[in-house]
Amino acid sequence: MSFISKNVVAVILGGGAGTRLYPLTATRSKPAVPIAGKYRLVDIPISNCMNSDILKMYVLTQFNSASLNKHIKNTYHFSAFSKGFVDIIAAEQTPDSSEWFQGTADAVRQSLRHLQNQSYEYILVLSGDQLYQIDFKEMFEKHIQSNAEISIATIPVNAKDATEFGIMKSNEHNEITSFIEKPAAELLPDWISDTGEKMQAEGRNYMASMGIYIFNKSIMGQLLMQVHPNAKDFGKEIIPSAIGKYRVNSFQYEGYWTDIGNISSFFEANLDLTNDIPSINLYDSDAAIYTRPRMLPAAKINSGCVTSSVIAEGSIILCESLERCIVGIRARIGSGSKLKSCYIMGNDYYETLASINAHKEKGEPPLGIGENCLIENAIIDKNVHIGNNVTIIGGPHLENQDHELYTVKDGIVVIKKMVTIPDGFELQ
Repeated sequence: MSFISKNVVAVILGGGAGTRLYPLTATRSKPAVPIAGKYRLVDIPISNCMNSDILKMYVLTQFNSASLNKHIKNTYHFSAFSKGFVDIIAAEQTPDSSEWFQGTADAVRQSLRHLQNQSYEYILVLSGDQLYQIDFKEMFEKHIQSNAEISIATIPVNAKDATEFGIMKSNEHNEITSFIEKPAAELLPDWISDTGEKMQAEGRNYMASMGIYIFNKSIMGQLLMQVHPNAKDFGKEIIPSAIGKYRVNSFQYEGYWTDIGNISSFFEANLDLTNDIPSINLYDSDAAIYTRPRMLPAAKINSGCVTSSVIAEGSIILCESLERCIVGIRARIGSGSKLKSCYIMGNDYYETLASINAHKEKGEPPLGIGENCLIENAIIDKNVHIGNNVTIIGGPHLENQDHELYTVKDGIVVIKKMVTIPDGFELQ
């Protein structure tokens, strides 16, 4: 067993109600939201941990956790001779606390008792709704070499993005000396950092917190149980108060990282995967993203034109054209349909021929997308029935709205999970 796997426990934060990702979070927690056609968001931090030899993981959640529990139970099985695990810790009432998790720090505080039986020296705190590929071994090496008590992963950002993050400054030893939460634009000149020639050439002069933390075990206990027993949040309370009192270091990361905080960022992150060279490399065997193995047939494509698209296994594609789309597992798209800039999440099951015929007899569309449809700038959630001759054109011309069948946010149309869109429906 390596030093990392023996001495590190990872805690993955499931987040709150996930209202900014609604309606994708209407029936599931944020970490359970499907991404990239075949994965769930929680697969990202778990895979990064596994690739970094961190095999003891807890996922903290409290909202709509059934789907997440099922995914983790069916996915992450370690050898009987391994001490690795991925366990769910759901918010619970106890004699000491009758409240749900009140924030990131409170969630970890309430969960510390579940870690008592584990042997570890460091706690790695991660978010369950970010997309990245990081080798945490390098971060831990620098943490230990510098005798840091807390390390924070930071990423250089430009002035436009800096106002949306916690911004930090550090000295020549990478020790963080000051912190400000979402600074106003007029304050930014005072927060410029030496991020290196490459980052500065790109205008990325500000050091933003990624919400990824390493804590020494003893320091975590002191901060949460003694120094700040009522603090709710790491980013707003624990970290700012620790600067200057503890050895808090920055670990600068310059690769791809994005916070999947809202529908727009979720949509952009998925469509980015259709580029010739996407920002994140899902084809790197040394930094693989793991998920539930499914015994599905290869995708079947009988389409006039497929360009810049990612198609998951088990799909049946009969459409006329598919351009810059992500197509999830078991998706079905009928003949004559044209789709552009869409994320189709796919289906949890196949309909039998008897079921398809029964739908047709009732005048209802079967599972999947029907014939002669035109769909652009849309997210199609799982297990949706879309009829024939349907037109859905998202874009800035549409106002934000919430309908029983769909939601529009920032011009992106999200067709809700398990709904039925009738023949001839139009939204444009």
